[in-house]
Amino acid sequence: MRLTILGCSGSVPGPGEPASGYLLDADGFRLGLEFGNGVFAELQRRCDPFDLGALVLSHLHPDHCADVTAMTVLRRYHPAPPYDPTERKLPVYAPANAPARLAMAYAPDETELAGTDLSDVYEFHALPAEPVKIGPFEVSAVPVDHPTEAFGVRVRHDGATFAYTGDTGPCDTLDGLVRGADVLLAEASWTDAPERPAGVHLSGRQAGELARDAGVERLLITHVAPWTDRDAILAEARGVFPAAELAERDAVYDV
Repeated sequence: MRLTILGCSGSVPGPGEPASGYLLDADGFRLGLEFGNGVFAELQRRCDPFDLGALVLSHLHPDHCADVTAMTVLRRYHPAPPYDPTERKLPVYAPANAPARLAMAYAPDETELAGTDLSDVYEFHALPAEPVKIGPFEVSAVPVDHPTEAFGVRVRHDGATFAYTGDTGPCDTLDGLVRGADVLLAEASWTDAPERPAGVHLSGRQAGELARDAGVERLLITHVAPWTDRDAILAEARGVFPAAELAERDAVYDV
């Protein structure tokens, strides 16, 4: 499978840098992972958005799901779609409250919200604890430590394993999530400074330790906020896992 970085700015988009958004491709199937601010535009640079086979959202903070509203406009109002989006709904795997949360983000007033649940163009599924098939991929999810319901995601295809932490502080579920992954995409939103809040996000050092202890082959650091020193986070990660890299927008990685 192939991983494409559509956006990797943490918490908010940065100058010319979309928030979280990724694509996994295999066997002609495109799986979206996160859909934060600015990601919809990046997706259109690479493919027709109607070609997206399914979408996974780890949690429902805007920097991970805001552009679902733009996708909704496309799926509802494109004058000449390649298929009927109400007949071929886009599967969305997300926390259980996603239908209500995304409808509230889309509807501009209470009148429209009363008649809008987005189920006309999306088919919502709760993120699966047990592996399920999404196109050619085997996908599972585990809860992680974040201020809202949030999950890390593990994807397998043709003997290869990709793991994604989502947004999380250190927690017991992470080791099983990433154990033995060929590629780990891990958020690291700050350095390991004593004044940072407990939980919420990983530091560069913690992401490196996670990769080292779980026997990961390759570590990609993502979700670095625009106000954070990317080089400092990378230096922390490499201090314990020398193969760590910073994810970059437009980069493509084979898994």
